[in-house]
Amino acid sequence: MAARLIAHVDMDAFYAAVEQMDHPELRGKPVAVGPDPKGGKGRGVITTASYEARKFGIRSAMPVSTAYRLCPHAIFVPPRFKRYAELSAIVMECLGEFSPLVETVSIDEAFLDCTGTESLFGSPSELGRKIKARIRERTGLTASAGMAGCKSVAKVASDLQKPDGLTIVPEGGEKAFLAPLPIEKLWGVGARTAERLRSLGYAKVDDIARVPREEMERLFGKWGAHIHDMASAIDPRPVAPGWQRKSISEEVTLEEDSSDQEFLRDMLSEIAESLSQKMIGEEIRGRTLHFKIRLTGFETHTRSRTLKSYVHDMKTLRDFSWEELANFDRGGRAVRLIGIGVSELLREGDEEQLDLFSARKRPDEKVDRLIFEMQEKFGGRVKRASRSKS
Repeated sequence: MAARLIAHVDMDAFYAAVEQMDHPELRGKPVAVGPDPKGGKGRGVITTASYEARKFGIRSAMPVSTAYRLCPHAIFVPPRFKRYAELSAIVMECLGEFSPLVETVSIDEAFLDCTGTESLFGSPSELGRKIKARIRERTGLTASAGMAGCKSVAKVASDLQKPDGLTIVPEGGEKAFLAPLPIEKLWGVGARTAERLRSLGYAKVDDIARVPREEMERLFGKWGAHIHDMASAIDPRPVAPGWQRKSISEEVTLEEDSSDQEFLRDMLSEIAESLSQKMIGEEIRGRTLHFKIRLTGFETHTRSRTLKSYVHDMKTLRDFSWEELANFDRGGRAVRLIGIGVSELLREGDEEQLDLFSARKRPDEKVDRLIFEMQEKFGGRVKRASRSKS
């Protein structure tokens, strides 16, 4: 039986790269996809930053006011989700030409099971170069790819040489490849988790892999066992073809921790609007809403609610988050991060399932759709005439 060969392909700074491709005058300049910063007083979050902008510290999910302060000469452009979705479809078509087993992770990344394709496309490095070249030929955009014997290692590999990178992990060399990497590189280990792991003496991936799995499970429960498997390159999960995205979210880490309820409501409004426009652009709806709040000291809480209908309108997302914020007892502590997520997603085209739960579209969705279409056509940020604070 042939050893597995899994590829992870990730587009480079996708939204920003599309803007630089479509608008040549933006190439080589710091570009941030997001709302108008209004001289540092704007609200909302950055969706994607070009590599030139990242040199100044600008990153995804950063408040636009912070991004402006870091780089006042950055060029802020409104997102065009319909355009991104069009190019994403072409990328996924390209990937399907190299394997029938393609798992779409998000609008700009996917896994491929390339096991047994050597006779068609050559060695893993040849295959990787062909995939990247095909995407560039069809879209004009660059992608980074990682190839390994399992999904988690392939994903780590794709991130190591961005942009326009290609990293091949030799068969059987997955664990050695991971060993010297900082723990933040592991799939599923974010900044907060890495901070906790470092406080316990785990700085590199090998530090985790060398500890008995039972010890990690004792410290962190099932997640600890899972992260030990990831550090040991144990990941038998198959590439699952078809549209697999399970959730979509937007969150903001505040520039300064805040207890101002009105400010937090305003931020949630901006998050809800951005998330709604992204869902409309990607033509998806969801039924389970999630509210996330992180307090000073990194204590994080989530609240969820499942609706009877599938939605993507701004008002539903906003009102849900406002209600959860009002009902959450912070115990006098300030807020460090807030966010909204949506899961149980369906494509707009899945009409049969949609009809089971939503007989008709909400009036608010017509407004959101109109705003989306105006932004796509004219650019800039189209605002509603008013917003209820009740």
